[in-house]
Amino acid sequence: MVSYEGRRFRRAGTTGPVVTYRQDRDLLWAEMPASEEVRRGSLVGTCALDGTLDFAYCMVLEDGSVVSGRCHSIPMRIRGGGGIRLREEWERYGPGGSTGVSFLEEVLDEPGQDDNVGS
Repeated sequence: MVSYEGRRFRRAGTTGPVVTYRQDRDLLWAEMPASEEVRRGSLVGTCALDGTLDFAYCMVLEDGSVVSGRCHSIPMRIRGGGGIRLREEWERYGPGGSTGVSFLEEVLDEPGQDDNVGS
């Protein structure tokens, strides 16, 4: 089983907020720090033996709306020892609901990054 405990991720190609994943056996969770679009958020789900993740998420956006959904994430190794890339297949529920695919990349030791890490 892939261990996500303490691993930090952010949306690929951005310098946005960093989410720190926590894991206890197959249970996975994280708190999403505030950003330009999100006031606060969290996720909780499970990790399969092959490292795939299935979780639900909920966020309060800057405009005050509350959104929730589900996500199935597939891990891929980044060449050259660059950590893990997660391919996220997500669905947002409710008014304006949508589906899509996005990517997260593991944040490896970056100077000064601790200020953006969610706890």
